[in-house]
Amino acid sequence: MADWMTLIPALVAIVVVLWRKEVIVALLLSLFSAECLLLFKADSSSLSSIPLAGLNTLEAMVTVLSDPGNARLMLFALMVGALMAYMRYSGGVAAMVNQLTARGIAKNARQTRLLAFFTGVGIFIESNLSVLTAGILSRGLFDKFKISRAELAFIIDSTSAPICILILLNGWGAYVLGLLGAYDLKENPVSVLMQTIPLNFYAIFILLIVLFTIITGKHLAPMREANRQLNHIDGHDEAQPTPTKSRYMLLPLLTMIVAMVGFMYWTGNGDLSAGSGSKSVLYATTLACVVAYGLLLSSRLFSHQQLVNIGFKGMSELLTLVSILLLAIALGQSLKSLGTGIYISGLVAQSLPLWLIPAMLFLAGALISFTTGTSWGTFAILIPIGMPLVVNLDLPPALVLAAILGGGVFGDHCSPISDTTAVSAVAAGCDLLEHTKTQLPYALIAAGLAFIGYLVMGLAWI
Repeated sequence: MADWMTLIPALVAIVVVLWRKEVIVALLLSLFSAECLLLFKADSSSLSSIPLAGLNTLEAMVTVLSDPGNARLMLFALMVGALMAYMRYSGGVAAMVNQLTARGIAKNARQTRLLAFFTGVGIFIESNLSVLTAGILSRGLFDKFKISRAELAFIIDSTSAPICILILLNGWGAYVLGLLGAYDLKENPVSVLMQTIPLNFYAIFILLIVLFTIITGKHLAPMREANRQLNHIDGHDEAQPTPTKSRYMLLPLLTMIVAMVGFMYWTGNGDLSAGSGSKSVLYATTLACVVAYGLLLSSRLFSHQQLVNIGFKGMSELLTLVSILLLAIALGQSLKSLGTGIYISGLVAQSLPLWLIPAMLFLAGALISFTTGTSWGTFAILIPIGMPLVVNLDLPPALVLAAILGGGVFGDHCSPISDTTAVSAVAAGCDLLEHTKTQLPYALIAAGLAFIGYLVMGLAWI
């Protein structure tokens, strides 16, 4: 099988999404094509096994759930649905919106956008916690000031993964340090990692672009259209219950934030950066659901049966996105088996002038992360390619590493098959395809500026 054929599943997904505007169909067909290619790779002389690709597609989805981390992510998404339903039906969200407006914290559209931005930036412990907190806190305010949910999804998504890779006191930093430990660098890996912060051009540029849009109110065409329409996809047709008490929203939200930090500390055996993100978000969200349930039951606003029904109604609202997550992870695993990421990185690494290496590694990272939907998987592919180049060719390690990290973050926060993109859509109450379509132009601008930055730095340093 020709190596270029490993790109077919990613191309299938992109073409079908653009043609049919249906993410699930696109992912299913992409996954099926990946399984066909895996069968063909194993035995190119036999076409009789191709019908088995349909069964293998189902088994690929089953395999996703056999991994505890993936199963936790699916369950976490359902628990988020229940939590947001409790907050909404209790009247706590409406009460919180009224309080924030009355106190002048979010008295206009610009302040509302800034609140979402700084909430996302301030919570850098874990990307999913960042988007959830900012999204839940801001949804009602965005509705009040007639701002599209697509813009909310853009703001919280563009401040989650980028801020996590800039402020490295979290699992992201621990993971990258683990990958760096295998190489004999001249400097301490911690020092190299710290030096990547001002060189991580993509993360810096996307944060600046978000701030620019907030301060000026200027947007590119897809986002302007979303703000004009405020259609049903954005979730503005949600019934708004009568305001009750803000604590019905605030206490579960604070429980989730504090518990997330506590569980990260606990699962990391006293080391916050070594904690398990998948365990912590699931445990924290479940605890927040229990607190919300207890508050509403003790208030006598709802009976036990009503609360059970509300919880399952909230879960059902997210079944589509859970299905997308399941298919996206399955596709990522199939593409890994197919060698798509390795093929892309190999194309970039062949016969390059030294000064071009950082820019091309960034480009490879952006392509791999966008087609596979994973930043950490991209790091795992490209750091073993980039660091030997650093050691053997005496390249600046911080510049090479920053290019890899920035490229990985690009796809993580704007690929339609990324879990962070899906969770951002969930938190904002926005359709996933709408979120991807409106956010991608900004991400591409930031990526283009970052690519130019690495070209300039390559010429200056190498």
